[in-house]
Amino acid sequence: MELPNHDLGELFSQLGLPSSTQEIEQFIATHRPLPPDMLLGDAPFWSPAQSQFLKEEWREDADWAPMVDQLNLRLR
Repeated sequence: MELPNHDLGELFSQLGLPSSTQEIEQFIATHRPLPPDMLLGDAPFWSPAQSQFLKEEWREDADWAPMVDQLNLRLR
């Protein structure tokens, strides 16, 4: 079974956020760095639905988990 191959733009679209490369870079520049002890899904800039999605995908190691990990690293 092959896993879906999502990219960061698709993750941002899934989260209902602007998803062009420039918009993603601006989002990351605006919101980084996250405190080392804060989980990505607990960051205050997410809506409740976005936060739930990020937490569930990461916890369940679901299709989006690699991109959630990448976003987490980029925000550190």
